Amino acid sequence: MKPIIQISLDIIDIDEALKTAAMAMRAGVDWLEAGTPLILAEGLNGVRKLREAFPHVPIVADLKTMDGGYLEAEMMFKAGATHVVVMARAHEETIKCVVQAGKDFSGKVMGDNLACEDKIDAAKMLEDLGCDYIVHHIGYDERRGIAAKGLRMPSPLDQLKEVAAAVQIPVQAVGGLTLEQVVKCPLYGAPLVVLGAPVTIDADAFKTADGNVEASLKMICDRIHGYGER
Repeated sequence: MKPIIQISLDIIDIDEALKTAAMAMRAGVDWLEAGTPLILAEGLNGVRKLREAFPHVPIVADLKTMDGGYLEAEMMFKAGATHVVVMARAHEETIKCVVQAGKDFSGKVMGDNLACEDKIDAAKMLEDLGCDYIVHHIGYDERRGIAAKGLRMPSPLDQLKEVAAAVQIPVQAVGGLTLEQVVKCPLYGAPLVVLGAPVTIDADAFKTADGNVEASLKMICDRIHGYGER
């Protein structure tokens, strides 16, 4: 699979999210993600506005679904999302419901192993239940809480190679990756690369990061897409 670059729009203002999405498209990003903060702030309207502005771009709705799987996925697919996210910690029946909604509405399902004790087994389970992608994820609160205790902050790169080797479907790594870590993801077996905090998003303010983000995005996109040309 050639590398695909997805930007996580963890932004609570829809106008800013649309501007950041347009900037990301200019820089070479392939997919847009309606991040959880955007969905909480704007709901289905946020996804609809992204779809109206970018009619041909894949849109991931980061629902982090834990229950009511079919209805949540159905609403997002009808609003214009092409992908939805369900949590591995959800009940097996919920994951099955989201997968069924994906089939019924021609969408794709991403299974997220956030907070699972065995992330490798969780990835295998999500694949077995019919998910199309794996999100290998170290959570925001988990990272900050561990770092506050003076311990080494965990990274999704820690087990990324093992997770990627354990499944046949594409994997992405999420969780506080630096710019240099992000561009290495395809080398770890994760061709679906997510750009979010701290590279493009200010995780504390839920807005676009300061600085020349577009130039950074273009550099990242050029480097990552370059892997697919080798």
